Amino acid sequence: MKKIFLSLLLLCSMEAFAQKKYEANWASIDSRPIPGWFEDSKFGIFIHWGLFSVPSFAPTARDIDGVYDQYSEWYWWKWQDKKGRTSPIFQKFHDQVYGADFKYQDFVKDFKAELFKPNEWAKIIEQSGAKYVVLTSKHHEGFALWPSAQSWNWNAVDVGPHRDLLGDLTAAVKEKGLHMGYYYSLYEWYNPLYRNDVDKYVDNHMIPQLKDLVTTYKPDVVWTDGEWDHPSEVWKSTEFLAWLYNESPVKETVVVNDRWGKETRSKHGGFYTTEYDLVHEGNADNMKFSRPWEECRGIGGSFGYNRSEILEDYSSSAQLIHILVEKVARGGNLLLNIGPTADGRIPVIMQQRLKDMGDWMKVNDQAIYGTRAWAQAPAFRKGNKVFFTQKGKDIYVLTTEWMDTIPVENINTPKRVTLLGYKGEVKTSMKGSKLSITAPSLTPVTIPCQYAWVYKLEGAAK
Repeated sequence: MKKIFLSLLLLCSMEAFAQKKYEANWASIDSRPIPGWFEDSKFGIFIHWGLFSVPSFAPTARDIDGVYDQYSEWYWWKWQDKKGRTSPIFQKFHDQVYGADFKYQDFVKDFKAELFKPNEWAKIIEQSGAKYVVLTSKHHEGFALWPSAQSWNWNAVDVGPHRDLLGDLTAAVKEKGLHMGYYYSLYEWYNPLYRNDVDKYVDNHMIPQLKDLVTTYKPDVVWTDGEWDHPSEVWKSTEFLAWLYNESPVKETVVVNDRWGKETRSKHGGFYTTEYDLVHEGNADNMKFSRPWEECRGIGGSFGYNRSEILEDYSSSAQLIHILVEKVARGGNLLLNIGPTADGRIPVIMQQRLKDMGDWMKVNDQAIYGTRAWAQAPAFRKGNKVFFTQKGKDIYVLTTEWMDTIPVENINTPKRVTLLGYKGEVKTSMKGSKLSITAPSLTPVTIPCQYAWVYKLEGAAK
């Protein structure tokens, strides 16, 4: 009888698993829950690296207004786009530095990555406090950072570094216990197959290449882009995602974004994406996302390394920590980008910013990892100095400015109130459901961190 019972239980389990198969339509694909590790991680590092890292040029905010015009990774397109408003800037730079006869493909001889040390990159990222990494496996230029059969003689093993850059970094990142993922451009600007026959490009190039990337390197994140040229039906996005969720080696753990067709952002896929606060759903101030979401941005104005940028073009450590606090308090993740040089170095200013973020996280990470937006928090407005996160019954009050008194409403009386990183007492007073926190008197020696401070209200959530 026991064996019969166990057999029936096994059959029921198998049947339940079978019912979880995802079909190649958005209703089914969108029903898949996003694995919890993603929302718990909160902070990731984006890495834009490719042939565009050789010219490493774009105008900056000082030169021209417009976020997308500052992206050095768009060098090839901006230089060739004769109708674009920034084309003359790129054309002048290219002709002066490289000459009119110098083709984009010629940059491959200078993309050597001779100073690339993946273990050092992984160490820098780990110390920043980030929990996942997203590397550009292939940007819109089509150059692959792994030995892709679909990009013969246009990948980092066949030419240039003659090295599996993606594979080497993946091994180093995973050794640190971090999640590893890949950005992948669905389209390629000047691929003849894409320009002449999109269907053949999708069937014979894009889908096989994506599947090779997944089966060979087993990513935790598949972060697609370049979807805007066609609807998801043309890209066969739901067919690929059904394979990813049903059959791939990462079907249980992988997360994907929302860039799968010109109609999909903030509507379909996995987590929703914003970029330099250019949001795609609702009002930027009081926006509510219906799914987990992630803000991506550079430390400067470009994703790829831009030699034109100077100190004032980079966000300060304080600004970056404030951005992290804001996004997490609103229920999102921050994917902060670094742009390595063509020879394989992470610029020192980017290393410094990441170190400062890591130092802050060492003190305050419990207010970030594994938290969710507090439902009773006041509506977000630009200029806010006080933010809230919640974990279980505990509420965290994050202030981006040192304040003598911090009011908190709509809570139960906390069991205890502490300032993270400070061992002394924090004085409070409670009236009804309103708490008043009095900041302790601290000195430069006793202050626990810089840039932002966190009070923990134990058991205060209603």
